[in-house]
Amino acid sequence: MGKPKIFATRRFPAEVEKRLYASYDVVMNDNDQPLDISDYARYADGCDGLMISPTEKMDRTAINTLPESIKIISTFSVGYDHIDVAAANARDITISNTPDVLTDATADIAMLCMLGAARQAQASEKSLREGGWGRWMPSGYLGTHMSGKRLGILGMGNIGQAVARRAKGFDMPIHYHNRRPVEEANVLDAIYHDSIESLLAVSDFLSINCPLTDNTHHLINKDRINLMPDGAILVNTARGPVIKDIDVIAALKTGKLAAAGLDVFEGEPNINPEYLTLDNVFLVPHIGSATYETRNDMGFKCLDNLDAFFAGTKLPSQVSL
Repeated sequence: MGKPKIFATRRFPAEVEKRLYASYDVVMNDNDQPLDISDYARYADGCDGLMISPTEKMDRTAINTLPESIKIISTFSVGYDHIDVAAANARDITISNTPDVLTDATADIAMLCMLGAARQAQASEKSLREGGWGRWMPSGYLGTHMSGKRLGILGMGNIGQAVARRAKGFDMPIHYHNRRPVEEANVLDAIYHDSIESLLAVSDFLSINCPLTDNTHHLINKDRINLMPDGAILVNTARGPVIKDIDVIAALKTGKLAAAGLDVFEGEPNINPEYLTLDNVFLVPHIGSATYETRNDMGFKCLDNLDAFFAGTKLPSQVSL
């Protein structure tokens, strides 16, 4: 019996591709260009599974164009909001993801965004590069002191907990909101809030670490921002649509929010251009998992899921509704 045939929709790290080609008959999107829905059926013809990234929107229409031979979609991501899982299940297509392997890398970026926003890192670096740094000024490049400030964490899963552990090194009191209290948070002396409104009221810094769902879409909007302390700092390393851009931008302009640090954006890579005009925003292009080690581990987990599926054993991380 030959190797299972996999359509890889993106180019993946070299070590991941090496293992992919060793284990499977591979159809590769070699030029790594965006695909249309019509391309899925063409490339996937005769394939047994797909290995995709979050840039491929597997909605109901896309899934229904896939050949009957497709039995598994392994996504190179923790989040799976780009996949219509119900539509896949209706087609008896298994979905898998890559949880746990990018916890530390994403938490590191959350701290980078927190510090970068608080200390005007991007604006001051831009001034330096453009020759705007002149005589040292006692009032120049003033930011917000992070140590000792209250940190609110929205979503106390693995990444939220990792952010909390790092923040304790800055002597930040930790507050969090989650669907239910988290036992591990007790070790961090973290204070549980049973409502987001209660959390926001004590969040000098707010780190968003929750998944994107119908309930969290535009969760951080004008009304909720107004519940935060004046001069608070917002950090988002989860999913862009959790915040409502126009409301965050308005709050940054008025000073209600002193700053924001953003790694993810609604509609990325086509972000709201107003962010680019603001000096009090620290922006990075969705690099939460962008280390050699993490991206390799993500790819290996994708392959672990594929290996288990075709071996008829339990998948390390199968997505279910």
